[in-house]
Amino acid sequence: MSVPAELSPFQPGTGRQPPYLAGREGEQTLFRRYFDALRSGRSVPASILLCGPRGNGKTALLRWAQREVEAEGGLDVRWLVGTDLATPADLVSRLRLGSWIGTIEPEGLSSGGVGAPLRRSDFRPPLEEALAACARATPLSVLVDEAHTLEAETGLWLLNAAQTAGRRAPFLLVLAGTPDLPLRLFEMGAGFMGRATKLLLGRLDEGAAGEAIRRPLAEDGIGVEEEALAHIVRESHGYPFFVQLWGRAAWRRVRGAGGGAGPVTTAVVEEAAGEFETRRNRYYLDRFDELDRQGWLGAAREVALAFRGRARLPHAGFGKAIRRAAPAGDRAAELEAAAALEHLGFVWQAGGTPSWEPGIPSLMDYILEHAPPPDDEEAAGG
Repeated sequence: MSVPAELSPFQPGTGRQPPYLAGREGEQTLFRRYFDALRSGRSVPASILLCGPRGNGKTALLRWAQREVEAEGGLDVRWLVGTDLATPADLVSRLRLGSWIGTIEPEGLSSGGVGAPLRRSDFRPPLEEALAACARATPLSVLVDEAHTLEAETGLWLLNAAQTAGRRAPFLLVLAGTPDLPLRLFEMGAGFMGRATKLLLGRLDEGAAGEAIRRPLAEDGIGVEEEALAHIVRESHGYPFFVQLWGRAAWRRVRGAGGGAGPVTTAVVEEAAGEFETRRNRYYLDRFDELDRQGWLGAAREVALAFRGRARLPHAGFGKAIRRAAPAGDRAAELEAAAALEHLGFVWQAGGTPSWEPGIPSLMDYILEHAPPPDDEEAAGG
């Protein structure tokens, strides 16, 4: 009997919060501490930057934070997405500050390239004053997902206003984005964001990955054998998106067997492997095509070769791999390739040392299997 996927507590790829947010206790504690400070009318030490490769749960943590605020009360929250904020006017509209801003001069708006650009003087009062006034009335947190997509002008408006409002009122700005988010903010001219609190979201350790599977199944009355759980954890590589894929596949095998309550055994895992692998390989192909379309497949292959047998790669080793893929002596091309692979989450610097780790280790094996070798390598092997 087929069980509809939407009935599963595991909903990977839908933007929903996982049934259990495993391995993020430290980040959750920090958010709660900041939210408690806001509720008491105090300022917080700094904005928060939430950085990490795609699929590691940044949106899920933001959704948790939003629900935490709504459940506790005493604090208002605004949810924004960087791609929705093409202009400062979009920013003001989505912040819902109309009663604080007043009016915007019609001739100051630009629509479809028609009209004068929006000017700071068009806002009465300025944005930072409106944010501060709003936050003094009710403590306020603004959560921005996909912040790496912010247009430079709009981003700078928001960041400058948030910095000023944060000094005047109980206000918190949280930005979530790709690993290169701090660099993108710096390039906007917001160097002061270097003082923000940075939270790096990477893959889960084995214990957390296991709990992300075990707890939701237990809440649904389904047990899981240790050997089966160990297999799921091992095959997911701690990548949260893959953990959720495994959870859904295993849950459906149990519920599809007459609606029973498990347990999840190694036999169940073997049956679920086909569904997991199909979804995983589709995800790999999307990432492969993305690298290929943007011209970074060769660089990704060289980096994957350098990572063989390694969990981390020293900065010097990463640089050598990038140089092998770039035109000889073209430093600008090397920097562009390195930045692109970080932005796409193929690699990133997760710790406090200048070394690199894969966004998804198993993706590197896929790239090595399917990416064509350089022409000279083909000739040597032919």
